Amino acid sequence: MSLVELIAQADERGLAVSGLACLDRCVPLLGGDDEVLRPLWASLAEGAGPDDWAGRLEEVRGKLGAAADGDGDGDEAVALARRMLTTAPARRSAAELRPWADACSVAALRIHRLLDGAAARDDEADQVGDLPRALHAARAGESPAGGRTEGVSPLVAAELRRQVAVLERLSAHGPTGLRGALEVATEGRRVLRAAVSRRSRRKD
Repeated sequence: MSLVELIAQADERGLAVSGLACLDRCVPLLGGDDEVLRPLWASLAEGAGPDDWAGRLEEVRGKLGAAADGDGDGDEAVALARRMLTTAPARRSAAELRPWADACSVAALRIHRLLDGAAARDDEADQVGDLPRALHAARAGESPAGGRTEGVSPLVAAELRRQVAVLERLSAHGPTGLRGALEVATEGRRVLRAAVSRRSRRKD
């Protein structure tokens, strides 16, 4: 099943986890440590109260100093990561979480492209929405060779696979898949942190 299909079919918890996992992988861009989003993860665990998400979302926004939207000081990757946090819905409803999860998916893929320098080589005429045609097709499971990552850089392909893995674990295991989703997010955060370091060295 394609990433687009998985998001379309996910339930409320799956959508919240999908968006949160994208944000968690990108949190190094916001200056957050590895534990800063743990309150939000805890609010999605089985047995958490229905209002836990909203309260902990505000807590996390306060810690990251991102309660108001900003431009990332001209850094597009930072601005995209910040927008994931500032646009997160306070209500844990599928109707509100689905567009957010979809936007987080696209933003995370764009961030990974920016970090590996691929975005600078884009041909604007070959774009579909906010993504290059090959990545748009891979996300929808429409790549020419039948694979999800045809024509996509390794860094971005790995992020695409992680997004799919998170949703598949939640779909297959329900609330018990949360730990596995967190493990996927943790692995991706390490990868992104290394990519941020490489980009910093290129700029120096």
